[in-house]
Formats: sequence, C-alpha cells, structure tokens
Amino acid sequence: MAKQTDLARVLDSGIVAIIRAPDGSQLVEVAEALVAGGVDCLEVTFTVPQAHRVLEQVASKLGNKVLLGAGTVLDTETCRIALLSGAEFIVSPAVNLGVIEMCRRYDKLIMPGALTPTEVVTAWQAGADIVKVFPSDITGPNYLKALHGPLPQIKLMPTGGVNLDTAASFLKAGACSLGVGGSLVEAKAIANRDLARIESLAKQFVQIVRDTRAGK
Repeated sequence: MAKQTDLARVLDSGIVAIIRAPDGSQLVEVAEALVAGGVDCLEVTFTVPQAHRVLEQVASKLGNKVLLGAGTVLDTETCRIALLSGAEFIVSPAVNLGVIEMCRRYDKLIMPGALTPTEVVTAWQAGADIVKVFPSDITGPNYLKALHGPLPQIKLMPTGGVNLDTAASFLKAGACSLGVGGSLVEAKAIANRDLARIESLAKQFVQIVRDTRAGK
C-alpha cells in the first residue's frame, strides 16, 4: 500500500519540514533547498496564501523526490483541496474526526495534532497514523517521554520547540519523527532568499537524527 510506504518514509527520514511563509512565490526554491540538504518530507501549511497552488508547483517540479504534505488543515473542505493538489499526507493542529475519516477514505497519511493523553488516544483510535504532539514548545521532551511511556504503540511527532538544541532530546524521549518549522525553514532566510542557509540547516538536522539514532 502506498500509505504504508509513505509512513515508512516519514519514519525513516525522522524530519517533517514545515514550510510557512507570508507568500508562496519562492517556496518551490525553498523545497529544493531542503531536498538538497537531505530533508524530503515537506509540509506546506494552509496559512500560506494560495497554498494549493504551492502544493501543485512543488509536486510538479520535484515529483517523487519529496513526500509532500499539507499542514494547518482544519476541515474536510481544505483536506480535499490539499489532496487534489498533490498532498500525500495531511497535518492538523487539532483532532478533526472528519479530516481523519477523509484521509482514511483516500488512503492518505493523517497526522492530527493533540496535546493531552485523552486527545492523543482519541486521535489514534480514530485512525491517525502519527499523532502530532502540539504545541511541544510549551511541554518539551520530558512531556513527550511521559506520553510515550504508557502509549508506546502510538507514533508521536513533536511539533513546536524542535530546534538544533532540542532535536536529540525529543528523539531520545520517543519521537518517531520531528515536525520542524521556523528553526529549519527560517523566516529570515526565506525573506533574504538565503537558500544556502536553509540547505545548511537541513543538513544539520539530518545529522542530528542520524547520530541520535546511532546512539552517538
């Protein structure tokens, strides 16, 4: 099944880059810089104006070089638009049962956001492939470890507060992958068209995942 292959890709990568910007004019170039740095699981958020167009452009330009997803998906209408625009996975900041159901209907990965144990279990029981623990900048690695202890069967992806200093700690706490936004896809780097900076950061995050998983 394609979804299982896509899930394996997210887990193997260990990083989902969250692309968020005030406009989408250069986000294809940003995606290319991330891929050059070794990060190929990319989430374009629907806070980006004309996000569906960006999805179409990235899908057309990069194809199978990336596993392309849509983020900040709050409802089934947006979910359907994202899937039709090329998204292979859907990420939400909250648990929307309709969105989970739609992704299951079309055999696409779904990563709803949850924070409390009840929300996490609710998302998992509804069919989430990965539960995005959000906002993790408030709770930190210790909270993720506390969740992972009694819920080892649930794949947890912290999002928020994941940076070069905390990435290893989140992985050691039980994260199956890391949702990384502004500390990887820096707003300043996008504004300055500093694609080399984004590529460099991608390489650093990839190395942290490799080293941590290797026990270094």
